[in-house]
Amino acid sequence: MAVDAVPGFDLQPSSEQVLLQTNYITNFDFLNQYLPDTYEKEFERYGNRTVASFLRMVGAEMPSNSDLIKWAEQGRLHTKYTNVTSQAAAAQDIATLDINDALVPGTGDIALRVGQTVMLSDSSINSTNSNKAIITAVDTANATIDVAYYEAGGQTMAANVQCSLFIYGSEFQKGTNGMQGQLEADDQIFSNSPIIIKDHYAVSGSDMAQIGWIEVTTENGATGFLWYLKSEHETRLRFEDYLETAMVEAVPAEALSGVAAIAAGVASGVGNKGSEGLLRS
Repeated sequence: MAVDAVPGFDLQPSSEQVLLQTNYITNFDFLNQYLPDTYEKEFERYGNRTVASFLRMVGAEMPSNSDLIKWAEQGRLHTKYTNVTSQAAAAQDIATLDINDALVPGTGDIALRVGQTVMLSDSSINSTNSNKAIITAVDTANATIDVAYYEAGGQTMAANVQCSLFIYGSEFQKGTNGMQGQLEADDQIFSNSPIIIKDHYAVSGSDMAQIGWIEVTTENGATGFLWYLKSEHETRLRFEDYLETAMVEAVPAEALSGVAAIAAGVASGVGNKGSEGLLRS
């Protein structure tokens, strides 16, 4: 695109939203645009596309003033086991599965019942082996279940290969009795430690003139202009992004770890004891 000799590189805002060479910005940078009328309005958006913004909008934020937070949760709605092995060899149509991560074998803690349909997936790296099966028998004393596979080729995994298993439904024949057994919601008590995260933004006096203006519409229908510093705005967004990432990736400091040694002996001002974050494994 060539630039007209007249008016040259001077921007001429248009009274209407039309595409002209005179109001085209080749390098749009909030820090370098000194004329607030070079753009009229930024599109409205509900939240800033972060998890914290969503929680704030739905009123799911909870204040805390303690170094230790405890809360109670019910058990998960859907059942999944991550350490399941089969006693049968590959290509078998039926198999006995060992639920190795059952809570307490023999107490009925296996949340599996006859008639439920399950998916079995090989947990090995780069493995795509999986099966769909129906439970034909449950042995709570030994933490095992008997299954029959839906696939004609039978079991795709070899014997004693660690697999994950989850329930996706159930299937019964006509005229049969209802589901045997029932599931009770378990209350689980959790605790977590909050962490302190920090960031910093500094601005020189001469940079205060490099501001950006946005025309906004409030909830009551009123319109007006807001101004902000782009770098400060991005620092705040970066801080919130670190906050969310820490809630996903944070881990507690294990005993005898380097972080535990720092918190115990050296007053460096960094590190503490870690956190479970927002999502527990």
